Amino acid sequence: MVNFFRRALKKLDKLDIEQHRNLLISAVEQISLLETVSDSIDVGILVCDENHNLVLVNKCAQRLIPINYSEGVQIWSAIMDELLVEYLKEIILSSDKAIDKEFDIVHKGRANAAASRLLSINVVPLVQERLVTGTLIYIEDITEKRKEESRHRRAENLASLTTLAAGVAHEIKNPLGSISIHLQLMQKTLAKQNSTCSDNKIDRYFDVLKEEVERLNHIVVDFLFAVRPMNLELRNANINTLISQLIEFVRLELEQSNILCLLELDEDIPDILLDERYIKQALLNLVTNAKSAMQDGGVLTIATNYIDNEIRISICDTGVGISRDYLEKIFEPYFSTKETGTGLGLTQVYKIIKEHQGEITVDSEPGTGTDFRIILPTPQKEMRLIAYNEKQ
Repeated sequence: MVNFFRRALKKLDKLDIEQHRNLLISAVEQISLLETVSDSIDVGILVCDENHNLVLVNKCAQRLIPINYSEGVQIWSAIMDELLVEYLKEIILSSDKAIDKEFDIVHKGRANAAASRLLSINVVPLVQERLVTGTLIYIEDITEKRKEESRHRRAENLASLTTLAAGVAHEIKNPLGSISIHLQLMQKTLAKQNSTCSDNKIDRYFDVLKEEVERLNHIVVDFLFAVRPMNLELRNANINTLISQLIEFVRLELEQSNILCLLELDEDIPDILLDERYIKQALLNLVTNAKSAMQDGGVLTIATNYIDNEIRISICDTGVGISRDYLEKIFEPYFSTKETGTGLGLTQVYKIIKEHQGEITVDSEPGTGTDFRIILPTPQKEMRLIAYNEKQ
């Protein structure tokens, strides 16, 4: 089609008014088609001319990045993200190219709600007849892709741990039991004898040994829980009731830590099949994590909603938050941001929710807080039938 227009331009002075009109209509139709294609793809596209003025920004690009686009404005003035502008200026002015540079962009959508998205930015010079005539920038939203990769990685890690668990855990747990018994026997024997050392000093030594044995035993128990198949005992239960019971259990502890707990529970939540022990344990782990994240106090908000045959639970704190580098690893075994953590607490939570056919995700902003979101499906009890109209 381009060649057609080039040939027509060479004969432009020989065309009559009707031919000029048809040529113009064809050009408009081709431009309209290109704009439709550009706006239909799910990749953001920005095109600049040789003076770095924007000549094309498709709708996807306007959704993905904060940009105030008007034709002819320089790209530096249009994009409202300083880090992205700085990066693009460095690449474009050097006539270089960049592939798959990842940026964490916060952009307000149509509902004026800020959303953080992970974007892959690609910058390629437009070259015509060996001369750089502009720049093509294409942007891909890889947020869900990275989350899916994290889910696969967690599943693979859990699978590898299951293979390792049976032998190693029992090889550790059995000697620990033996050590604990013999420590008690030694303490009783020494108590019957006249020791030259101070009784208090010996008791302190034994207390340290017992604490360490108990700590190791706790790690082994957590490890076995994380990797063994779960034997769920499912019964009809109401998630709101479980949450209320749990918060009543930990309310005094939260108050002593200057944490205000707010419950925003949807009254229309239906009963579903749950193993109450495991769900309570998962929720308790999340509440405990939230408490640890709010050392100076704060607000813990637990909300439930029933939407599209799904029960959605949000556990949101106003704590220190989690960096994006850690978010991708947060559910992986033995990963912990706490110095004294075993790194298995959130792995247990992840496993419990998956065993209930649910999903768990986390969103966090350092210095602002963390929001864990759980989705539990509710089986449809009624079969929907297609309405039949007897009137012919």
